[in-house]
Amino acid sequence: MNRRDFLLAATATAALTPRLRSASVAPAPIPVIDTHTHFYDPARPEGVPWPSKSDPLLYRTVLPPEFRALTATFNVVGTVIVEASEWLEDNQWILDLAKADPLIVGFVGHLKPGQPGFAENLRRFAANPLFRGMRIRLSDLKNVGDATFDSDLRRVADAGLTIDTLGGASSLAPTLALAKRFPSLRIVIDHLPFRDWDGQLAALRVALAPLAAQANIFAKISDVVRRLDIKVIDDPAFYRPGLDALLDLFGPKRVFYGSNWPVSNKAAPYASVHHVVANYFSVQPRAVAEGYFWRNSHAAYRWLSRGAAASLVP
Repeated sequence: MNRRDFLLAATATAALTPRLRSASVAPAPIPVIDTHTHFYDPARPEGVPWPSKSDPLLYRTVLPPEFRALTATFNVVGTVIVEASEWLEDNQWILDLAKADPLIVGFVGHLKPGQPGFAENLRRFAANPLFRGMRIRLSDLKNVGDATFDSDLRRVADAGLTIDTLGGASSLAPTLALAKRFPSLRIVIDHLPFRDWDGQLAALRVALAPLAAQANIFAKISDVVRRLDIKVIDDPAFYRPGLDALLDLFGPKRVFYGSNWPVSNKAAPYASVHHVVANYFSVQPRAVAEGYFWRNSHAAYRWLSRGAAASLVP
């Protein structure tokens, strides 16, 4: 960690330790569950389907020990991994990784609803309590209403698992249709606030209002930091209007934190990613900040309280 990142870390940690009227007793820093990380190893004999060898920033071995060291300063006590591979057996590879490392409190895998073998594969992976759901892309969401697809999504809902949706603004209409069709299915929209609405808060509100009205939809705020030319915008005031809008729309119990690390390195170092939201939530009531940094993600994913997160009991 360089000096700049160290100073950001110190500021963020202080921000998440709210002052009491009596200076004699300070509350403990708020623990953090990072709900969006990717781990993979291109050095495996079979390699990886993602990231591409042409991506020098991401094409390297990325495993929990690096993440643990990187985030300890920010009181990150656990992470939910989100799939970074479409290979079926990579679901098992991540679950094996998680078995050996209690930093991992949950896994959102990758299965293809509507495809042969889905039910069997869902039973197989869901037998592991760390398997908390699956992520589906826009190409899958377009199948909402298909009988086989819907049957498989009902299996997910009946198993008490969660669906993450990916695809930017184009994914919102089918995500809304999915939420209405399966009101018992918990759905997480990944990577808000979408860049489609940078500088267009009115458009953001119009687009998200129908989804925010669905009680089974959660907002993962995991793509916040922006750059001006090549410089990271570190000023929290720049992000406040957008974060205000998301908190207003979804309320204090359906928004939560994710970094999208290591993909987030394309925008900014982890210190900056964490600093921006930590600063914003430092002026919110402690219950709201706790909701954002860990409680709400538990409501969405039912992740396991283990390792450093063992004491977190909603």
